[in-house]
Amino acid sequence: MPAQILDGKAIAQQTEAELSERVAQLKEKSGGNAPILATILVGGDPASATYVRMKQNACKRVGMESIAVEMPEETTTEELLAKIDELNNNPNCHGILLQHPVPEQIEERDCFDSIALEKDVDGVTCLGFGRMAMGEEAYGSATPQGIMRLLQAYNIPLQGKNAVVVGRSPILGKPMAMMLLNANATVTICHSRTENLADIISRADIVVGAVGKPEFIKADWVKDGAVVVDAGYHPGGVGDIELEPLYDRAVAITPVPGGVGPMTINTLILQSVDAGEKKMA
Repeated sequence: MPAQILDGKAIAQQTEAELSERVAQLKEKSGGNAPILATILVGGDPASATYVRMKQNACKRVGMESIAVEMPEETTTEELLAKIDELNNNPNCHGILLQHPVPEQIEERDCFDSIALEKDVDGVTCLGFGRMAMGEEAYGSATPQGIMRLLQAYNIPLQGKNAVVVGRSPILGKPMAMMLLNANATVTICHSRTENLADIISRADIVVGAVGKPEFIKADWVKDGAVVVDAGYHPGGVGDIELEPLYDRAVAITPVPGGVGPMTINTLILQSVDAGEKKMA
C-alpha cells in the first residue's frame, strides 16, 4: 500500500488562511495595527537573503507587517546585540528572527540568547529550549515544531512509539527529540558518528532525518510500515533520507520538497501571530 503523503505545503496554506482571519480580527480590535515580525539579516549570503525574503512574504500573505533589518558583513557581536536590544524594547515589535548563519566573527549563540523570550518566535534561545523541554510555555524551534504540527494534522500516533532522530543540532535534532519525548514517544538520538546506526534505525517506528547530509540514511535501513520524516533539503531536491524506495514501504512520508520545508516558515508566522495576540488582544 502506498505511503500516506504528509503534505506540508497543503497544511501551511490551510494555516495561512486561518492566520489571515486572526490578523484581520486583531487589526479590527487595535485600530488597524498588525503583528510585526523583525527580521535581521547580517551579511550578503544569497541563500540567507532568499530565506528572509520568503519569511517577509509569508508575513504579507497573512496581513502581518515586518521590520527588515539588514546589517553589513563586518558587523560585530556588540553591534548586533545592540540592535536586538533595541528590538526587544520596541513595543511595536512582537517577534524577532535572526537569520542563521551569521558571519564568523559574531558570537551567534550570545546573539540568539539575547532575544527576549516572549519575542523568540523562531525558538532559538537556550531559555526557550529549556522551557520547552520541561513542558513549560515557550515557542518551539520552528522546524521541529512544524514537524510536530504536521504529524498532528495527519493524526500520526506518537505515544509509546519508538522514534529515532538522526541529528543533534540545537535548533533541529535536539528540540525534535524533546518534543517527541513530551508526546510520550520513546526517543533515541543518533548522529553521523553513531555506531550501528542502520541497526538502530531498523527498529524505529518513526525516523526523523535531520543530519544535514544528502541521502545519508539509506532506504533499506528503514523497516516496512515506519513513519519517515525528512527534514533535509539539498541540491537536486533530495533530503537526508533515501526516500524514493520508501514510497511503497513506509506508512507515511514527508516528501522533499513540500513536506517539512513549508511547515518551518509557517510555524514562524503562526508563533508570530500568537505573540502579537498576547500583546495586542
